[in-house]
Amino acid sequence: MFSFISFRAGMAFITAMLFATLFGRKIIDYLQKKQIGETIRDIGLEGQLAKKGTPTMGGIIIIIAIVVPMLLFSILDNIYTILMLIATIWMGCIGFLDDYIKVFRKNKEGLSGRFKIIGQIGLGLIIGLTLYLSPAVVIRENVGVQYTGDTEEVVLYRNYDFKSTQTTIPFVKNHNLDYADAFRSLGDKAQDWGWVLFILVTIFIVTAVSNGANMTDGLDGLATGSSAIIGVTLGILAYLSSNVNYASYLNIMYIPNAGELVVFAAAFIGSTVGFLWYNSFPAQVFMGDTGSLTLGGIIAVFAIIIHKELLIPILCGVFLVENLSVMMQVSYFKITKKRNGVGQRIFKMSPIHHHFQKPGNSGIQALVQWPLIAVPESKIVIRFWIVGLILAALTIITLKMR
Repeated sequence: MFSFISFRAGMAFITAMLFATLFGRKIIDYLQKKQIGETIRDIGLEGQLAKKGTPTMGGIIIIIAIVVPMLLFSILDNIYTILMLIATIWMGCIGFLDDYIKVFRKNKEGLSGRFKIIGQIGLGLIIGLTLYLSPAVVIRENVGVQYTGDTEEVVLYRNYDFKSTQTTIPFVKNHNLDYADAFRSLGDKAQDWGWVLFILVTIFIVTAVSNGANMTDGLDGLATGSSAIIGVTLGILAYLSSNVNYASYLNIMYIPNAGELVVFAAAFIGSTVGFLWYNSFPAQVFMGDTGSLTLGGIIAVFAIIIHKELLIPILCGVFLVENLSVMMQVSYFKITKKRNGVGQRIFKMSPIHHHFQKPGNSGIQALVQWPLIAVPESKIVIRFWIVGLILAALTIITLKMR
């Protein structure tokens, strides 16, 4: 049975979920005993101060719940398994340092933003360079369609595997986009420069998605549930890309040996669903940066490995909007302050999920006052999950929309 990916993925999911729910309780009790609680600032949100003292750094539960089933059920010499475990532990360490400084050093700023960025760039370099240098990282390109009869089509693949900077792009006839195409004028050196661009894109995506997940972690269960939805989608995409029959049916590139990523996705989903048992409203534990940076890093690296990184703006639309809301708010405030001497806001609060917690016309001068009535936290979370589900479905549909 262990030779079947479906069996190992199922066992990884069950093990991760059971660990997060059963052993997670012991970890939460330990965090409470050591008084590792969240420091809450009074920002005028209903129920915010009630969260003070809630155990944080619960991302440790997610990390262990991923690593344990991977050690038990995955093929550990698979290059993709190795990269995903590196991403999990690497981002977990960065998040842990940030939480440690906040909780034990009593520094609300946590780890310096400069060091976070350095850590994220470091992971991007490791992933990008490994995918470039490892001979085990190859694809089999779909090069055309042959029609048999009136309606039946057969996708033609090259008869060999090769290293490539190609990725999947939505809404176009041929799903493949090659980074090297940007350097066609360089002739034989185009492929080398394509890899340089690919590595830079990898660094950007790792940084952006991990920060997006971090921004989203502001309401009970929001980042956890959103990540679980994304994890299911990535698992489906990995399964389709690693199975030559399904890849052929969808006319997408085939990625040999990527089936092990399905096992990782199952562990990831199990850990987030299990953690949600305690993190749903009202939360008994917060994941902290230990969890949020790890979730974002995992999602980014997973998407890059299966050549679906350009689908991230759709799949991770919730993270994207959270990030953009902060950028827009800060930029508009600085611009208006420079022009008028008084900074103005676009939203009542940012990230955007806090905007919905504030009633309109409550004394905050903002361009957007809707909704006029504050939305309960649990309802905001559920609605964001629904949006995430719609985006996940749209991401999968793009494989046939061209």
